[in-house]
Parts: sequence; structure tokens; C-alpha cells
Amino acid sequence: MPKVIFVVDDKDTNLSMAKEALKEQYRVMTLPSAAKMFALMQKITPDLILLDIEMPEMDGFEALKILKSSDIHANIPVIFLTSMKDSTVEAKGFQMGVVDFVSKPFSAPVLVNRIKSHLDIDELIRERTQQLQQKTEELQHLQSGIVYVLADMVENRDKTTGGHIERTATYLSLMLKEMIARGLYDGNIDDTSLDMLISSARLHDVGKITISDVVLNKPGKLTDEEFAIMKSHSAQGILIIDQMIERTDNVEFLQNARQFAGTHHERWDGKGYPNGLAGEEIPILGRMMAIVDVYDALVSVRPYKNGFSHEEAVKIIMENAGTQFDPSMAALFFELHEDFKAVER
Repeated sequence: MPKVIFVVDDKDTNLSMAKEALKEQYRVMTLPSAAKMFALMQKITPDLILLDIEMPEMDGFEALKILKSSDIHANIPVIFLTSMKDSTVEAKGFQMGVVDFVSKPFSAPVLVNRIKSHLDIDELIRERTQQLQQKTEELQHLQSGIVYVLADMVENRDKTTGGHIERTATYLSLMLKEMIARGLYDGNIDDTSLDMLISSARLHDVGKITISDVVLNKPGKLTDEEFAIMKSHSAQGILIIDQMIERTDNVEFLQNARQFAGTHHERWDGKGYPNGLAGEEIPILGRMMAIVDVYDALVSVRPYKNGFSHEEAVKIIMENAGTQFDPSMAALFFELHEDFKAVER
């Protein structure tokens, strides 16, 4: 399938010369104005655009600016056609993203070779980008697999919290998606990065690896000394993830995991652990995880307690808004609590 070249020039002579030079190798579409080009681009996306600078109504610079602001068309290579011999014009064009200049009047061999070179470069970039994306997806899949295994190891050691990690990830997803929809989450995030963020939350209890089975699985109430040991899992989680950060390049994923692990037991009033953070000193991820973690603990059956009803759990969380929990996060939870209730246990 031949590549599609748009030639945009207000002079019929230039359009004819360009088409004659390129028609043997490419599918050439000649257009007398930038407006006609944009109209055609609603139906056809070219592989390269030859764009005249000096045109009435909309000149080449204006057209280029519109092209580069488009998510769909920003990466199409654009070569300026010009009779202007001005270094300032060239500097401006390259700064705006044009890939080359061809002087008018142009020779057919020069035009053909310039276009071939840039299409070859563009194709190489696309191939390398696709390979990089594939490699990234493979690494993300591997990373997710490792996280699942590690989280499963933690949960298999803790006999009292079956399904806790996946349920909290689901609850967190409900809150995050709603915050993003409302524009309340200020991080730059798409579907892929959202999945990775939720995946990192599965490491929030990774520090429990260091807790003795005697304490971790004690069926009765913990002594003060045992509770102090249990609380250390947050600080231990930070240390474990810090060691991971030292040995990997995916710092963003692990920094998120570190926030989940290290701050989900902090309290809005500053009486939590491990660092006694208060209010907005607590990262937003920790404030969300605090709610979903406690909700799941409340409604779950444990050897030392019966599970609360959903309604009782909601009441407890709302009564502790402004003390244990961020009040704005608690308010969001309250709006979504029926969705929490619907999550399969």
C-alpha cells in the first residue's frame, strides 16, 4: 500500500510539479489551502505533508500549530515548501516541529529523496516505539505477576485475612475512579497507570512478612507487646520497598507502594503509626487506603471477632471522620458505600 502524501500549496504549478514528481511512488493528494487539508484529514490521515508557508487565509505556520496541537495528527512529518531564504523562518519552523524545508522552485530528485528519507525515519521511529511499548507491556506484566505472588505470600502467612488484598484493591479502585471522574485526583493518570497504581496497593501489607507467625496468627487479643510488634509491619514495609527501589528503575510504581505500605495506618488526628503524620501530611494514597483497609477489617470475620454488618461498618467509619480518617475521603466513601457492599466476599 503506497504512502499517502498531502501537498498543500495555493499555486497550481507547484501542486502539479509535486504530483508529477511523486506519483510513481506515492499516493499524492494536492490541496490548494490549509482549510481543504483539514477537511480531507477528517477522512484520510496522510503519512507526510508538504506544506507551503506563504498562503492566504491560513499560512503554513498557523496550519502547523493546529496540526501539532492535535492528538491524532501531531506526529505526522511536515516538510515546509518555501521560497523564503531566512534563517529566522527556518528556526521558527524547526522549533514548532517541522522536520525539513524544501526550497521552491524544487527539483524532482531532491523532493523525492527528502520525502523518502523522512518517511524512512518516521517508519523506524514507529517500529522502535512499538517495540518499546511491547517491551514495557511485557515488563509491566512481569511486574504485576511478581506483585501478585508477593502479595499472595503475605496473605497465605496471615491466616486471618483471606481475600483482604484483592478486596482492598477493588475498594481502592472504586474510590480512585470516582476521584478521577470528578477531577479530584491531581496525578496525571490513564487506564494503564491506574492499573499499575492499584497493583502497587497490593503491597500495602508487605511488611507482615517480617512478623512472627505466633503474633500474626494469634487467635485471641494481642498483648501490648504483641500489638507493638504487629504495628511494626508498616515501618518494615517501608524498609522492604526501599530495598526494592535501590535495585530497580521503576521508582514511580514502588514509591506508590511505599506510600500505601507506610501510611495506611496513619490517622488524620496524628495519632497513627509509624510516623504520627496528621492531616494532609499523610499522602492521599494512604488516606484512601486507611478507609478501605478498615472497612474490610470491620466487615470480615476474624478468629477473635464476628464481622460487622455493612451498615455498622459505614457508621463506624463516618463517626471517625475527622479523627481517624480524612473527612473528605470519608464523605466520598459514604457516597460509594453501596458499591463497597456489592463487592463479592
